Amino acid sequence: MRPAPAAARVAAPLLLALAVAGTSADTGDRTAANARLVREAFEDWRQGRGSVFELLHEDVVWTVAGASPVSGTYASRQAFLDRAVQPIHARLATPITPVVRHLVAQDDAVVVLWEGSATTREGGGYANHYAWHMEFADGKVVRVTAFLDTWALDRLMDGSPGSP
Repeated sequence: MRPAPAAARVAAPLLLALAVAGTSADTGDRTAANARLVREAFEDWRQGRGSVFELLHEDVVWTVAGASPVSGTYASRQAFLDRAVQPIHARLATPITPVVRHLVAQDDAVVVLWEGSATTREGGGYANHYAWHMEFADGKVVRVTAFLDTWALDRLMDGSPGSP
């Protein structure tokens, strides 16, 4: 067997490096786009122009961690909105106002740490801290694991005055 010509020995690693760089650039673009979508959705929500829930794929799998009245796994956008979001909103006189504290994106995942506050129907305050790990596919959120202060949520749901 003859050794490959010098040009082929140089070209093969170069082509491999370009292919990897192209994939890395595509991933970087997708990561930046996902982060931008989340930032914009939270800002729209904060401004009362929309909600981050508009990013959800109809078949999203959303898990609320912990032990609260809405903890569990929901297998669709509608199930999550009906059985988790709506019962929380029913206890509030004002929408939750989110404030993003930190956002990190890597590959198809975005993690956002945020705080939310609202006024309850009884006139008290509701405040909570959240960490959401969101996974994207084709510009839509397909999987979420949401962490929050379940004690604060329990107090809201049982009508206890105020929230820490």
